[in-house]
Amino acid sequence: MFGNVFNGLTAFTTGDHSPLSIHHHTRPLSRFDAAADELARVVHGYWNDEAGYRRLLSPAPLPVRWQVAGRNVAGPVAGATAEGTRARFAPLPGLKPITRQSLRDGGDLNRLHEVYGGLASGRLLLIGAPAAGKTAAAVLLLLEALKYRASHLDVREHIPVPLLLSLDGWDPRERAVEWAAGRISHAYTLFHGRKGRELACELLEAGRIALFLDGLDEVTGRLRAAMVSALESLPCRLVLLSRKGEAQLTSKKARLSGALAVELPEVAPREAAAYLLRAVPAQPPPAWQALTRRLLDEPGSVVAQALRRPLWISLVHDVYGDDDPVDELLDTARFPRPLDIENHLLDHVVTAAYTPRAAYPHRRPRHSPETAERTLRHLAARLNEEGTRELRWWHIPTWVAPRPRAVFLAALVGPTFGALSGLAGSYGWGPVRATLLGLFAAIGGAYVAGRLHVQFSERQPLPSAGWRDVFTRFSLGVGLLIWAVSACGLWYGYRLQEDPIPFWLCGILAFVWGFAATMVSGSGFGIVQGTFLGLGSGPSFAPLRKSDRPRVADTRSIGPREVWRHHIGLRLVLGLTAGAGFMLWYIPITARTYGWGYGAVVGLAAGSWIIFVPCLLRNLAIATALAAVQLSFTEGSPVRLMAFLEDAHRRNLLRAVGPVYEFRHARLQERLGR
Repeated sequence: MFGNVFNGLTAFTTGDHSPLSIHHHTRPLSRFDAAADELARVVHGYWNDEAGYRRLLSPAPLPVRWQVAGRNVAGPVAGATAEGTRARFAPLPGLKPITRQSLRDGGDLNRLHEVYGGLASGRLLLIGAPAAGKTAAAVLLLLEALKYRASHLDVREHIPVPLLLSLDGWDPRERAVEWAAGRISHAYTLFHGRKGRELACELLEAGRIALFLDGLDEVTGRLRAAMVSALESLPCRLVLLSRKGEAQLTSKKARLSGALAVELPEVAPREAAAYLLRAVPAQPPPAWQALTRRLLDEPGSVVAQALRRPLWISLVHDVYGDDDPVDELLDTARFPRPLDIENHLLDHVVTAAYTPRAAYPHRRPRHSPETAERTLRHLAARLNEEGTRELRWWHIPTWVAPRPRAVFLAALVGPTFGALSGLAGSYGWGPVRATLLGLFAAIGGAYVAGRLHVQFSERQPLPSAGWRDVFTRFSLGVGLLIWAVSACGLWYGYRLQEDPIPFWLCGILAFVWGFAATMVSGSGFGIVQGTFLGLGSGPSFAPLRKSDRPRVADTRSIGPREVWRHHIGLRLVLGLTAGAGFMLWYIPITARTYGWGYGAVVGLAAGSWIIFVPCLLRNLAIATALAAVQLSFTEGSPVRLMAFLEDAHRRNLLRAVGPVYEFRHARLQERLGR
């Protein structure tokens, strides 16, 4: 573990409101069953909320239609259905095996779930043109699979829990199962730590988890082929999402054995018109009537060609209100091509999202349309430069110069440390020497603080460890044992002297040793180790580290803002505890010889440095908050950038995938970045 990295959320979430919560059992649950049930509960809650943000639940979504793709994308259908041969996966309980005949006519979402659960190969390739709604279809299929599992509780051990992950950042040289377990560990607190990752691996190996993998079309061709080859060994059901063109190119180099490729076709004009009229009043305004009439009467018109894919149809609703002139899209002089309509919708979606509407008074924007668009344009440009779609908040400090942050922290830490040092020097030294000591301490502290932060301003990784990994039963047991032994040893040692101290004071003095033992034997050593020298970023002390067998408890999925908040909280608590523990040890010992006043100020001065390093100087979340202030001066973005990003997520401009944000669609990012 590295000191200034994400230390995942503790599993404090409680509540049984989810329909996937399980309260009564006819037999004791195994560790796998309990973990799978808890995972299903939290996955359902997360993606149900996310589907709401993405407008997939209300108004009623466009119907999911699919058809079998040609053989230039995947192998023969017989390889996927395995008719007459041994099936790799048995059908899910209650579903029938899929045959070539049953696939001939395609189907809807319910039929797609039957294909997912009854396909003998367990390999489903979901493809479509850009903006065809592949991710939306995958989210709806995932929710349908969870609903089916919840309705078959008696056989749920044979029904896997579906998880949607992004392929971005995977090196195919790493085993697919181990990579997926790592991503699951990042996304769900139940699987934090080494033992949690092992549990995720075991669930994957046992087929208790089904993987929905998005983003294959967003990596380079050679890497795509390597990923497809590496996914062959996955022992669980797999749904792989890709644009049709990239899937065809990849199939020339590598094909997923036994995969069935299904394609999402264009939306029929009558379905597009019905969807557009769902969210408007019962008596549609004339502009909306004119638009839908054109879709139905002239399916070859420019606007009908533009509104053949779910993204553009949903953007019409996002950009235009009930009384807005949506019929301007019919103007072929302004919009001679479908691409012109698409660009027009992309150019206005941010402004529309942050413009107050009388129909939605509870969604009054906190930011002006100009501020929102300016900020999102800057973020999109940054991501375009980096060639990625994932907005990692812990990379934001690298977007601006670290020197202003270093100067600010130096100005905060230096005078504080200097004042405490000068106050300590006033006990026994003259005022001149105490002042000089304080001045030198302030200058030295400011310089070291600035240098530490500048050195720390490079990109940091984000492994997952949290409260339960720092304070495991083993680490707490070790800490209590060391604390008790140290307290008894101190008490007995002072009893041999002429001036013994009370046992309660020995307990206070020994606290620092018990806390240090807890940090060393858990995962917190890298956060507070070597703080006098500012080295609070190293690995934990591996020989003593030991994790408990993972226990199943209420868990939660992790969003970017929650990760950021938790990172601040964990490091602040541990840094303050480390500093307080040192003071409790140092002050009484020094006070016995030099008096309580001297002991207090010297202990406070030394302990403050132990607090400053992990809490301020090497806290990535603090660096991100300060970088947001810098961006507000240089780019005009909101000072509370993380709150703005979450607000943009709720307005369906960004989407959250684990601890990172992504733009709603790659075209939106590309357009804004220009």
